[in-house]
Amino acid sequence: MSSEKLCWLDIRSAGKARQAIVEEALHQRIDGIVAADPADLEGLPPTVTKVLMPPPGKQPASYGSAGVVILAGDASARAQAAEAAPDVEFGRLVEITDAESLDAAIEAARTERWSVLEFRDPTKIPLEIVIAAAAAADADGAIITMAKNTEEAAVIFGCLQLGSDGVLMPGRSVGDATALKATAAGGTGELLLVELEVTAVAHIGMGERACVDTCSYLGKDEGILVGSHSKGMILCVSETHPLPYMPTRPFRVNAGAIHSYTLADEGRTRYLSELRAGSKVMAVDTKGRTRTVAVGRVKIETRPLISIDAVAAGGQEVNLILQDDWHVRVLGPGDAVLNSTELRPGDRVLGHLPTADRHVGYPIDEFCHEQ
Repeated sequence: MSSEKLCWLDIRSAGKARQAIVEEALHQRIDGIVAADPADLEGLPPTVTKVLMPPPGKQPASYGSAGVVILAGDASARAQAAEAAPDVEFGRLVEITDAESLDAAIEAARTERWSVLEFRDPTKIPLEIVIAAAAAADADGAIITMAKNTEEAAVIFGCLQLGSDGVLMPGRSVGDATALKATAAGGTGELLLVELEVTAVAHIGMGERACVDTCSYLGKDEGILVGSHSKGMILCVSETHPLPYMPTRPFRVNAGAIHSYTLADEGRTRYLSELRAGSKVMAVDTKGRTRTVAVGRVKIETRPLISIDAVAAGGQEVNLILQDDWHVRVLGPGDAVLNSTELRPGDRVLGHLPTADRHVGYPIDEFCHEQ
């Protein structure tokens, strides 16, 4: 099993858009282009793996420039083909429809350099079994699982947290290659976190605050970025740290007043008030590492509020309004967990300073003054 996720784009059904689809795939550094005809692989640069996958039972007269050939059937046919073409890597195509074919997929995953798996049924339990069996055998081959679209690809990449080594997805239109690469990336990269110095703390009375309950366990050094302004946010910690009067809620961030921004998927900001079950937000840890998590519920309730002002080294001002209760916490340097009601001028917290203004959540280069 590999931590580097492979993206193979299948152009066998690309039709008239094939050339444009291939050009986009090369630009996006897709790992492999899959074709049924060797002629469709000619002229591709060496930066992409040329994968030939002829229809089951049909052997082409020549493999052309293909570097990998995927064949169905028993091992003897692949052995004969490998003997005739020693410069080509061969792999096995297995369609999983029942227990017997699942055993064949497990054997392929344990022994083949390349295993391309096609599952007839939508359940991912058979794929979990194959991944677990390959991991237990410390197999060094690659499992490539066929997906119909990026939604299925995302599930395949995350299966058993290990995920399939790669996904083979049809490229039917321009945009498919870009979407597949974004799906494979999984995590959303890293953000630059900065230290902010608290300059003022004020109790501002009653208002509505939002608790964001995610569908994921969050770490003790992880939370979401929240702020009153789109260009400055503070890292609010998840409720993973013990409290004397209630159990921990490791999926929750007591995030802030309903007007506040948080970072979501696709580089957007969202108001806490517009998050719903199924929305996506960006979880961030104290190292700046990020991942996208799904929202399961948002609890909006009337509570006393506290306003926290802070400033960055460059003079950028940041504000965060939270529930006015000591168990609502933010993160500071060195993974420090800071009770919001105990913050005082001079204390230091972690935050992020987005550079772009926002229009309906999207970054835009325009004049916008927030105060």
